[in-house]
Amino acid sequence: MDDRSFVGARIRDRRIDQGMRQADLAAAVGISASYLNLIEHNKRRIGGKLLTALAEILNVTPEMLSSGADAGVLDGMRSAAARCGEDVEVDRAQDIAARFPGWARLIAVQDDRIATLEREVQVVSDRMGHDPALAEALHNVITSVTSIRATAGILVGDEQIDQDWQRRFQTNLHADSQRLTEQSKALVSYLDRPAERDRAQLASSPFEQVEDLLSVTPEFFAQIDQEPTVSIDSVIARLADPGLQADVRAILWDRLAQHAADAKIIPFNVFMEAALACEADPGVLTKLFDAPLPTILRRIAYLPDHPQLPARGLVVCDASGAFRSLKSVLGMRLSRHGARCPLWPVFTALHHIARPLQQEVSLPGASARRFMCYAYATAAPAQSFDAVPVVESTMLAIADPAPDKAPHVPVGTNCRICPRPDCAARREPSVANHFS
Repeated sequence: MDDRSFVGARIRDRRIDQGMRQADLAAAVGISASYLNLIEHNKRRIGGKLLTALAEILNVTPEMLSSGADAGVLDGMRSAAARCGEDVEVDRAQDIAARFPGWARLIAVQDDRIATLEREVQVVSDRMGHDPALAEALHNVITSVTSIRATAGILVGDEQIDQDWQRRFQTNLHADSQRLTEQSKALVSYLDRPAERDRAQLASSPFEQVEDLLSVTPEFFAQIDQEPTVSIDSVIARLADPGLQADVRAILWDRLAQHAADAKIIPFNVFMEAALACEADPGVLTKLFDAPLPTILRRIAYLPDHPQLPARGLVVCDASGAFRSLKSVLGMRLSRHGARCPLWPVFTALHHIARPLQQEVSLPGASARRFMCYAYATAAPAQSFDAVPVVESTMLAIADPAPDKAPHVPVGTNCRICPRPDCAARREPSVANHFS
């Protein structure tokens, strides 16, 4: 429906919000109340000077009345609604933004800030699970705390200690306290990530830099979708930093070449139309398109954002569990390094080659974010009898699926920072246990 059809409704809602009578507003702009009534019920088109006059009286911009809320604001509101579950009236976002533009912008800004903080937490979580320097720093802090507790326990115990030994314990206690202070300052400094630093600056490895570059520059995929035969080198030349490191460029080239191959198998326009019709249901799309299942999962994951499509993430790993591709979706906290949680379906699929897996998973914490995961593992044909098969697992994750009565799998990031106390797959205690 033409967006101008809602102009009258926006005028009526804004007038009611301000407690203004229809007759008073009509008089203020020099028209009859009956004519304004026709406008408010979308029976008369409006524009030009009259729209500007009405906007001025109602204290909004003419664009707000004619076009509604900014697309960016609406996207932010829908993203915020997705965090709260299915009880939010997402279809009323346009109405709310038109009636309360200030509150709508606040919701969008706060959602963006929450998303930024979640990305920062994800980066820190990755570092906690893999970074040897951070592991050593935490070990040093824990060692100092243990030493201080042991010394303090002796000093406050019932056993009598002569003054010479008391002085030694007090000296040790003082030294341990100073060492703990310095170690704590170093740890805080190491973990500190100023808010003004963007996600690309937080990346460290070439793999991370490529994933972050693709997440903030969707034009890479968009150009290939519109022209699958385009030169990958020309796309990189147009969109990437000329100073891109050689190893980063090589990984980026491979990712874009894979996307171009997928686009040739399943053209973007026809796939986008089908995905919108079924809300990107992998089961439906698999039946509609004669293509390898990993190709369909990748095509779904890298469709552009759209209000009719759910939030989507993608993970591709090899037989060792090492990630070859990672498109994170809000709340999908999968560690990029180290010993990851083995309960995610992308790893389960490695033990079931060529068998499609569908499994709902939930993360720990107050939000208990849920994902419907579709995983499929393939093995490249062996070239000789003694060749080791090359196995790859692909998993599409759909955020916040509709409630399902089927049991879900409780997953985490990795054992080191996972709070679940009774997980059968736990391989090491959580770091939080050291301070309990």
